[in-house]
Order: sequence, then structure tokens, then C-alpha cells
Amino acid sequence: MTEQRSPRKDAARNRAAVFAAADALFAHCRSPEDVTMADIAAAAGVGKGTLFRAFGDRNGLIGALYEARLEPIRKAVEEGPPPLGPATPPLQRVPALLDAVLCLKLDNRHLALALEGTGADSPYRTAHYERWHTLLRDLLDQIPGPADTGFTAHALLAATRADLVAHLAGEQGVPREELREQLAHFTAGILDTRTRRGSAEER
Repeated sequence: MTEQRSPRKDAARNRAAVFAAADALFAHCRSPEDVTMADIAAAAGVGKGTLFRAFGDRNGLIGALYEARLEPIRKAVEEGPPPLGPATPPLQRVPALLDAVLCLKLDNRHLALALEGTGADSPYRTAHYERWHTLLRDLLDQIPGPADTGFTAHALLAATRADLVAHLAGEQGVPREELREQLAHFTAGILDTRTRRGSAEER
């Protein structure tokens, strides 16, 4: 008797194969625009129709893949220990979050570029950006300082934009640890200015 394969197991296996193929293609491409649905389907060994049924379109596939890569950070933010977890004081959690975002984009440079290009040519219209902005703004609201937390959160996230990361790490060859140190220094400067202004206003 031939064992029947579970459709659910087939779907899970196909999804894993698609993600692995897309990861490899984005990691080695010259430009994220070079990676097509046909390329991903061929590399994953599935039909193009399978991709469209599972993800809707290229943007949907890119979003799903990025969410999968983002999942460990999201989980750490929601329920993990310091420095990302909710028990971490805001002054320490803000730089930890930004460092995690930077490392994610360094590790997935072309995928991040592709994702930020799915927001109607604006990274600010992507769902993941709104999530990070809201989280940073809420943390900044807990730090004494001027009531410009929305703008400050935008300014901090601008330092982790995929196109900037790709330019610095790729075109200029800035080493990973140097980029992380630069971001930490920039973040510390903004938070220090904010807390000093907050203390001055309380006097």
C-alpha cells in the first residue's frame, strides 16, 4: 500500500524550499530587482503557480520571507530576556532594538532592499516599518524629554534603512562591527540629548 503524503507536509516542505531558494538568490544577486518569481520557483524546484497560490505575488513572497527572518527578533522583543525583552529599561532597550534591526539588514541586505521597495517605492509604507516605529515611539515616550517621540523614532530608524546599510556595508566596505559602533554612538547621542533636555524642562 502506497503511503499518502499529507498536503500540509507538502506545503510546509515547499515553503521551506522556496525560502531557502529565495535567501540564496537574494544573497548572491547584483540587485534585488534581478530576482524574479520564475528564478525562485526554478531554484526551489516548484512550479510558478505554487508560488502565486502560496504568496499572491512577488511582494507577498518577499514580505513572508522577511517576516520569517524577523521572527526571532519579534519573539525576543515580546517575551525574551534583556536586552530586547520587555523587562529591559527603555534607555537600554532602544539601542538594543536598533542594533538588532541593523544586524538583520546586514545579514539580509538584498532581501531588506527588496522589502523596502515593496511599499509603493517608499519604505515608510511597509508594515514592518510601522511596527518598529510604533515600538520605538512608545519606548521613547517612557524616557523623559521633549514630546517629539514620533519624529525621533523616524530619525533613529533612518539610520538603519536598507539602502543606507547597503551603501555603507557594500559600496563603502564599512566593517560590520564598525557600523554597529557608529549606530550605537549615534543612538546614545540622541538619547543623551533627549534626557538632558527633559531634565532641563523639569527644573
